[in-house]
Amino acid sequence: MVSMIPAPDPTPRVALVTGGTRGIGAAVSRALRDAGRRVVATYGTNVEQARHFEAETGIRAVAFDVADLEACADALARIAERDGPVTILVNNAGITRDSTIGRMTRAAWDDVIDTNLGGAFNLCHLAMPAMRAQGFGRIVNMASINGQTGQFGQANYAASKAGLQGLTRALALEGARHNITVNTVAPGYIDTAMLETVPPHILTGIIDRIPVGRLGTPEDVARAVTFLTADEAGFITGSTLSVNGGQHMP
Repeated sequence: MVSMIPAPDPTPRVALVTGGTRGIGAAVSRALRDAGRRVVATYGTNVEQARHFEAETGIRAVAFDVADLEACADALARIAERDGPVTILVNNAGITRDSTIGRMTRAAWDDVIDTNLGGAFNLCHLAMPAMRAQGFGRIVNMASINGQTGQFGQANYAASKAGLQGLTRALALEGARHNITVNTVAPGYIDTAMLETVPPHILTGIIDRIPVGRLGTPEDVARAVTFLTADEAGFITGSTLSVNGGQHMP
């Protein structure tokens, strides 16, 4: 009897995870590695953390500024030469520069928009031609519940994350006929180092507003990304998958 199941591709797909050496990004990098992808994780300036991550996971970490188009182009060229073209892209790198709009400087606005939204543009702009040539691509843009609901003191961050959803929908239309899917994952409140500075009474109030009664884990988000980047997820594009425990239901 002839099997109708295609033989696995002997060459692993190359996945690039920006901000992929800690927190949610590190969990995504590990999950994609465990799914059989050849993963490259990026980081900004924390060399010690990146080297620890490499030693722990066996995943290669490379440093470049996602807001710098030329740096992105150079990094993708080096990755393609060593590992092959990137056909799975997870735009996870992000920063915050919080303050109310009256106190927010233009530099704080530009830094967040350039990194969170501009970085996703840079890498999609550079990676999609190779995806089209390969006839396969999976892009996941990491948004946030605060891009869906807004957040006091985060006009720049909320705007950047909401912008990723618009970018996702437009690129989904561009990529669909080339077997390139583009989706967004929007995490809620996830138990990472970013929450360590939140006072306990504030954190308790946050958890009280989450219907499932707990914070999310980085692995909760990583499972969503792994699903959307699978070969079998080719009929899902232009979508936002909210991973927030029911706190916001768009």
